[in-house]
Amino acid sequence: MLNKFKLDHEDIDLFKNSIGNIKKIKQDTVIHKPIKRSQKTVETKKLQHEKDHAEFYFSDNYQPLLQEDPIRYSRENADPYEVKKLRRGFYNPEFFLDLHGLTQQEAKKEIAALIAACLRERAHCACIMYGHGKNILKKQTPLWLAQHPRIICFHQAPKEFGGSAALLILFDINELTNI
Repeated sequence: MLNKFKLDHEDIDLFKNSIGNIKKIKQDTVIHKPIKRSQKTVETKKLQHEKDHAEFYFSDNYQPLLQEDPIRYSRENADPYEVKKLRRGFYNPEFFLDLHGLTQQEAKKEIAALIAACLRERAHCACIMYGHGKNILKKQTPLWLAQHPRIICFHQAPKEFGGSAALLILFDINELTNI
């Protein structure tokens, strides 16, 4: 079996002649140091902290003053025209979240993750689709969103983004520093 891979001297000479003059290549490849485990855990802990911090704002007992039919909310110091811009489709959502088939706890975690991602990526607008179904998430989602301090306003989405089964959210990203 080992003899199968041995070459004759004639074959070796033929190979050398066909190649011509050669010189050895110097190894100049940069070898990157692997990321230490402690650095990886710091990054994952930071992301987890952002998600947990965003979820902290959501209480199931809080009842904000919401205007219904269509669902809309604007915090006190917000520009009243921002809600109108959302309603008219002035903003295009940069992130979409589909809550179909999720429980309330799962939906709460996904919304917290969406808010953290939007703030991290400095996205102005996002869309949350909760569907029609039994209207459990349709009633609960606006109550959660109204509690977050970085949400300027939200409004029922225009038809092209889901209509009465979705919300468009506008974020305040101007005051962000270390997110």
